[in-house]
Amino acid sequence: MKHFKLVLLLASAALVSACAQTTAPSRNAPFEGPALALTEAGGQIDAAQLGAYNTDVRVENITVRVPRSLRVSESNGYLPSTDIVWRGDPIGDRHAQIGAIFYEAMNKGTEALDGATPVFMDIEVTRFHALTERARYTTGGVHNINFVLTLRHAKTGAPLGEARRIRADLHAFGGRQALEAEARGETQKVRITNMLAEAIRQELTTPHGFKNPKLGLIQAMNQL
Repeated sequence: MKHFKLVLLLASAALVSACAQTTAPSRNAPFEGPALALTEAGGQIDAAQLGAYNTDVRVENITVRVPRSLRVSESNGYLPSTDIVWRGDPIGDRHAQIGAIFYEAMNKGTEALDGATPVFMDIEVTRFHALTERARYTTGGVHNINFVLTLRHAKTGAPLGEARRIRADLHAFGGRQALEAEARGETQKVRITNMLAEAIRQELTTPHGFKNPKLGLIQAMNQL
């Protein structure tokens, strides 16, 4: 499978290069919290509140979890077969680094929401696949990021609808385009943070939620 991926990647390289708990008042919460349950017990909530899941919320508390069971790769291949690939910070605790990115993005994407329903927002990261050095400075590719979103009523603790599995992908610059972006301050971290902020904003404010863009062959390969 790895050889198959590499063959497909090299075949498409030219196309790609031409065209990644502490709690403070109100919204702050740790990014390494207890495991999330996709369905949670507690409280009753009426249909009107369930309908407010998308468009009428204000986020009062955010928890982000990056499970330690997610496998990290520091390999410098094109498409490491693992859960976490991240090179936008110095070598260190990749789970913590990704948690910090998500926490900043979730705060940024929800800070302007002022709906009638107060909610706690729980995020569990399930995949964070950015680019290795080799891919970033040659072909480019796709930042492939998956997570689970759960909203709970801030007063009753009742879930507002089912947990949502969200896939948020972003075109990843490669070669000269990557270097020029870095020079402008558009680092991988900046671009991914902004993308995730916009993804969560759309998920909570539009009737059908965030729609992941279609980015072609390498996007599909990232899910193999």
